[in-house]
Amino acid sequence: MLENRRGHLETVEPSRKPHIGVIGAGLAGLRCADVLLRHGFRVTILEARDRLGGRMYQERLPNGHLVDVGPNWVHGTTGNPMMDLARETDTPVGTWDTGSTVYDEDGELISSEDSEFYSTTMWNIIEDAFDYSNQHGAETDPSKALLDFFREQIPHKIPDTEEDYEKKRSIMLQMATLWGNFVGSPVDKQSLKFFWLEECLDGENLFCAGTYEKILQKIAQPAVDGADIRYQTRISEIYGKSTTANNDLVNVKTTDGHSFEFNEVVVAAPLGWLKQNPQAFIPPLPPRMTEAIQSLGYGCLEKVYISFQKAFWLTPDASGRTVKGFAQWLSPKYAPDSNPARWTNEIVELASLAPSAAHPTLLFYIYGDESHHVTATARALPAGKERDEYIFAFFKPYYSRLPSYDEASADCRPTCCLATDWLHDDLAGNGSYTNFQVGLREGDKDVRALRAAVPAEGVWLAGEHTAPFVALGTVTGAYWSGEDVGKRLGQAYGRAGFDRSLEMA
Repeated sequence: MLENRRGHLETVEPSRKPHIGVIGAGLAGLRCADVLLRHGFRVTILEARDRLGGRMYQERLPNGHLVDVGPNWVHGTTGNPMMDLARETDTPVGTWDTGSTVYDEDGELISSEDSEFYSTTMWNIIEDAFDYSNQHGAETDPSKALLDFFREQIPHKIPDTEEDYEKKRSIMLQMATLWGNFVGSPVDKQSLKFFWLEECLDGENLFCAGTYEKILQKIAQPAVDGADIRYQTRISEIYGKSTTANNDLVNVKTTDGHSFEFNEVVVAAPLGWLKQNPQAFIPPLPPRMTEAIQSLGYGCLEKVYISFQKAFWLTPDASGRTVKGFAQWLSPKYAPDSNPARWTNEIVELASLAPSAAHPTLLFYIYGDESHHVTATARALPAGKERDEYIFAFFKPYYSRLPSYDEASADCRPTCCLATDWLHDDLAGNGSYTNFQVGLREGDKDVRALRAAVPAEGVWLAGEHTAPFVALGTVTGAYWSGEDVGKRLGQAYGRAGFDRSLEMA
């Protein structure tokens, strides 16, 4: 059964082999293609890049180590298909069993006991914010930010009776900025009303130590084997069924003048691309969908890898300190030339991962104004030595404070680096990851509106912005969203061959 333009259902012969176009070969598009192929559809994927994966992509550092330039994490382990795929592909995942190393605004190391207190308190407030948003989101002012909640809660966690309570509260507010590394936007722009939409699956958050390379290959293989994949094919217009001659086909035109006709089209492009290309849809998407696209936030999380000859931070210094896992530099005062805005910086170090995946590299996460500054400055420099030297110098005030750093030692000099630049990638929508920012009024309804698609025009949407609420903005969400659209199309056409159920929250 298939919904016609008047909203009624009309029978489609099961023996017919409908042709489905999938725009975008990211994770959602690849998973959707897999499900469609299992249903017996003919599938053509139109991909603007010369590769598969979209933002799930790997590059090799000049020293030969493979790194993810897109997602690094498995968010939640309970019922997460990424865990199954990691096991099937022997991809190592894990975490660090040590606490964070935290440096204060003067570059001084905060004691491990105090670091544990600040980190635990921050996460307790985050949990309280989830609870508050779940229980009181409906009546919460859309202008209220997560940072406002921190400011309200910190005095309860650090009362006036505590010694140096003002300094401790200041540090806690600086710790709060670290949440930006999770959503790709500053904490003062994070919606408290819809903070509950940032919750993930139960279980641990695990780092994909072996990169997503083999997982991507596993997900992509059915499409590689069974679909017609057209690389370097950039879309210009999508003409819905009401605009075509027989009102039964969707016409897709490309920037190089080619045209494709499909029974249905799945647009698996990033939210940022949808924001920037509303004119691509003819007729325009329904007003409620257009409103949803423009209302939802889109982040600017970037990653900077800096490698060394040796992981000097794992060698105990004179006081016996090492760094394993995370390190943060809070609101630094000591880099006034390169960082006058005092952006907090955070790393995960990759030298203490599983032996098969470990290498002497620091991974910096940056977002917000810092992302804009670093990517724009680096982009203006010639690729190669000059750009690398800028990256080394910008982050030196932070890595030079790690244990056993010695300016004169060759082990402590960076050997190579790699910095992402999703902000200047039009195909990624000039950013990365859906989030929920201050001013949002109907975030949950916005997501549901995007899931609904426009069946009468033969246009469907997939991507991490249409995922189940427990997986929005994640790899798992992109995977599930593509699966869901493929399943719904199979049901609409009465096609057999794939009976796994997926309930969208």
